[in-house]
Order: sequence, then C-alpha cells, then structure tokens
Amino acid sequence: MCMLLILSGVTTYSQNQSEIQLANEYLLKGDKKKAVEVYRDLAKDEINIPFIHNNYLNTLLDLNETAEAQAYLKRQLKRDPQNIFYNLDVGIVYVRTGDLTKADKHFKDLIAEYKDNVTMIKMLSDYLSAKSLGEYSIIALNESRKTLENPVLFSFELATLYRFKGQREKMIEEYLNFASQNSGTIQNAKNMMQILLTKPEELDALEKVLYDRIQKFPDADVYSDLLIWVTMQQKNFGASFNQARAYDRRYKRFGEKSLEIAKVALDNEDYETASKAYGYVIREYAGGPYYLQAQLGLLRTREARVRNTFPVNLDSVKNLATDYRKFVMKYPDNANSLDAQRNEAMLYATYLDKKDQAIALLEDLVKNPKTTLQLRSKVKLDLGDIYLLKGEPWESTLLYSQVEKALEENPVGYEAKLKNAKLSYYKGDFRLAQEHLDILKEATTREIANDAMELSLRIKENLMEDTLGEALKAYAKVELLLYQNKRDEALKALGELAAGAMTRTDSSTSGAISRISNYAIKDDVYWLEANIQLERGEFNKSIELLQKILDEYPDDILVDDAYFLQGEIYERHLGNKDKAMEIYRTFLDKYPGSVFAAEARKRFRVLRGDFKDTPVPQS
Repeated sequence: MCMLLILSGVTTYSQNQSEIQLANEYLLKGDKKKAVEVYRDLAKDEINIPFIHNNYLNTLLDLNETAEAQAYLKRQLKRDPQNIFYNLDVGIVYVRTGDLTKADKHFKDLIAEYKDNVTMIKMLSDYLSAKSLGEYSIIALNESRKTLENPVLFSFELATLYRFKGQREKMIEEYLNFASQNSGTIQNAKNMMQILLTKPEELDALEKVLYDRIQKFPDADVYSDLLIWVTMQQKNFGASFNQARAYDRRYKRFGEKSLEIAKVALDNEDYETASKAYGYVIREYAGGPYYLQAQLGLLRTREARVRNTFPVNLDSVKNLATDYRKFVMKYPDNANSLDAQRNEAMLYATYLDKKDQAIALLEDLVKNPKTTLQLRSKVKLDLGDIYLLKGEPWESTLLYSQVEKALEENPVGYEAKLKNAKLSYYKGDFRLAQEHLDILKEATTREIANDAMELSLRIKENLMEDTLGEALKAYAKVELLLYQNKRDEALKALGELAAGAMTRTDSSTSGAISRISNYAIKDDVYWLEANIQLERGEFNKSIELLQKILDEYPDDILVDDAYFLQGEIYERHLGNKDKAMEIYRTFLDKYPGSVFAAEARKRFRVLRGDFKDTPVPQS
C-alpha cells in the first residue's frame, strides 16, 4: 500500500511538471490567457505553488485579473500566514493596481513588524529591491538600523541601493560606513568605489566627505587611508604624499605609507613627488626598516629622469652607474644591493656601450646564492636583451626559454614568452610570433597582454594588405636596429620604407632597391620615427610626424597615442603649457575611452592649477 502511494505521488509530480512546463511555454510565446488557465488548475494543488507562484501572480496582474490575484493571495496567506513574500505580494498588487496609499501603509506596517529582525528585514529589502521598489528597501534597512541602534548596519546594502537610485553622496557615506567596520572591509570598499566613482567630480565629492570625517574622527585611521587612496586615484600624488607623511607620523609607520606613494608616483612618472617622498623617508627614518628601499628608490627616480630627458645626457648616466656601485659596496649583504647591481649593469649595456662589463655584473648575480628565483629569472632576461644588443639572438632565445620554462605561469615567464615572440617577429617569422602572442593575449598581467595584443594586431593588419609581409619584415628589421641603438641606420631604413622602397639583403640581390606596398605600415613608420626624433631632442620634427598620423590615418589605432604624445612634448619638452592644455582638453572630448584619458585629465587639471590648494593635514 505504501509503495502504491509513493508511485502515485511520483506520477502526479511528473504530470504536474509537464503542465508547469506547458504553462511556461505559453507565457514565453506571449499567450497569457492560455498560460493563466493552466496555472489556475495547477494552483488547486498546494504542492505546485512554489513552482508557479511568481508567474501565476504576475500573469493575473498583467491580464488585470486583480480580484483573482487578491483571492489567490488570501488563500496562500490563510495556509501560510507568516510567509513574508506572500505578505509583500499583497502590497505589490496594490502598487500594480495603482492603489499607492494602501501599498505605502502595507509596506510600512510590514517594516514595523520585522524591523528588529535582521534576517527578515534583509529578506524584505532584497525582495522589494528585486521588484523595483528600492525606496521601501532603503526605508526598511534604515528603520532596522535605528531600532537596533547600529549606525553601520546594512552599510554595503544601502550603498548599493543608493547607487541604483543615483544618490551619490548617500552612497559615498554608506561605503565609508562599510569601510570603517574592520580592516578587512577597507579593500572591498576601495574596489567598489574604484569601479563606481570614475568621474573627477565624484572623486572630488568623496575627498570632501573624507576631510569632514577626519575632522570628526581624528583617531580613525581608515579615513586617512581612504583619503590617500582617493588622491592617488586622482593622480594627485603631491597631495597623496602630504597625507601619507602625516599618516606615518600619527600611526608610527616609519615611512611605510610615504614609500608606497613614492613607488606609485615613480611608476606614473611624477618624478618630483617620488624624489620628495623617498628623500623624506631617508631623512626622517634613517636606520628604519624602509631606509635602504628609499635610498634605492631615489636612485631609480634619478635614473627614470635621465632616461626620459631627451637627448639622454651620458655624463648623468655615468654618475648614476657610479652611485649604484657605491650603494652595492656600502651594503653588500643587503638584498637591495642585488637590485642596484642589476640597474648598474643595464646602464652600462644600454647607454655606455660596455656590454661585456654588464654581462659580467649580471652573471655574478645569477651565481649569487642570495639571488631569489624571481630576481635570477629577471637577470637572465636582461642577459638575453644584452646578447640581442650584441647581435647574438640565439643566446637570447636560450635564456628567454629557460625563464619561460622556470616560471611558466608567472608574469616574468609571460615576459620571457613575449620576448621570444618579438625575436620571431624580428626574424620575420610572423606565424611563430603569432602563436606566442595568441597565448599571451590571455596573460594575467595587463601590460603584457596589451603589448601582445598590439603586436598581434600589427601583424594581422599588415599581412591583410601585404600577404608576403615584405613591408612588415622591413619594419621589424628597423625595430631591431633601434633596439641595438643603431639609430642612423634605422632612420635611413625608415625613410626608404616611408617612400615605399626596401633595400634587399638576400645574397642574390643584396643592395638592390625594390618597390613595396607600404600603406598599412606607414602609420607605424611615422610613429617610430616620431619617437626617434623625440629621443634625439628634435621635438618639432616629432610633432610633425605625429601630425601625419592624425591627418593621414584619422581612424587608426595610433591616433590617440599620437595626439597624447603631442601634448606631452608641448608640456614636458617645449614648455608650452597653454598648447599642452588645449591638446589635453580636446583629447578628452575626442578620445574619452582611451587608455590615456585618465592621465590626460590629470595633466590638464595640474596645468590648470586644480591641486594647488590641497589641504596639508596636521599631525
């Protein structure tokens, strides 16, 4: 008998599932009348209610069957009077039928009933929010917060609701409440605000709120931490350093925060702030845990200045190499000395044409038992680069492949694969290069993925126009010449390529000039030559070449790069601030989605003087 009942139940359930599926199919096809007929029959058996409730109720309301909808809910509440969702649906029926006064009273009565129950009020809020009734969700959470006397309860949920409502200031307040609860929530709050607060005026608003909170709660380090973070998002590193300096003093961090700002400022080419911050840590925390890092950071900042001041001053390079050597000799047992020796070696190789001396320094690091696997791998990449400078690519690929194998799923390993891809590209083996690049486009490191994507697009774009890839092969050879510091040869080859000519190098026709199709590569030719002229200090020539990209290739992928670089040349090399401001302002209008947009906005604001009046905190 028991077995018969079980079989009967299974058969009924199976039949009901078929009917439910049929009703849902009618609904999907837009035949609501047929759907509601099937739902009506199914609703007679309470076992079906969980599977049909939402569709049945919504379909009744869509068909203006209000009385039936209310009767249906009345039956469900009689069966399950404490079901919060059925109770909420009563209010939703009022809303759908336009009886907003009853709906308002009904929802507020439910909120009053459940406001001291965190779980139930959260369920109520989520349900109403899903029904596009977020204003009642906000009321519910705020009422519960007051009743339970917990001013930060539901901070994250309220921040999300205010975001959907477009109430920016309230959203910011709630994210700050969320961040203040414990150290683990600060990073979550930063992540959310980084996604949501993208406009300058939004970050400005957050900055003002944070200054107010710091005044009210001077001992709460979370607000000082967030203020530093905001100014860094604005790329206002001078203000970041002012805040970090006060933070380090107040919370006895020995310059840790200032060092963090210095590193980010250096990465963003704000050498002045980086120098100030590193110098501050050296001066104020001599003998502290970050002292040697700051000393090395200051040397690296000097190096970055030298590398990016054109034309490069070789006397400055020699002085830097000497100072790196002094650092190594003074602190031979410190790990920072290993990095200093690596930097010294690359100066010898890249600028001073002392490649053998550089190789000896780097090989010493490879053999040093104190060198970590990560650093040893980076040094091997450096050695590979130097062998390429010497014209020994077979040695380079051997070293790159060793690193690729040793750190397969690591950013350094990805960098090694990218270097191997470039070697294949330089040799004109575009198929093999493309195989490497297709893998690297999925790399976890954004910079490497972007570099891979850029080179991959150049290969594909040019091979579509020139299936033999003759122009691209010529261009790749020019890039190799440049890498090897053979600038005069590179410029001559670029001139030929711009004119649609190529000097043959194969044995049978060596030295002969042949005509090639160059339209697809000509924009890259202009770009490469513009950068060469920039490095030579020929700033006006560089601007003219960049203008050719803008005029002849207005829809090209390099257009925003070219326009931004023009602004940078006017700002940093020609000292024409007004022209730079004009370019940055126009850039933001023309290319708002460019990867340079944030930097262009920051530079425009700096030139306009927006950051001059940034308050300096009192420690």
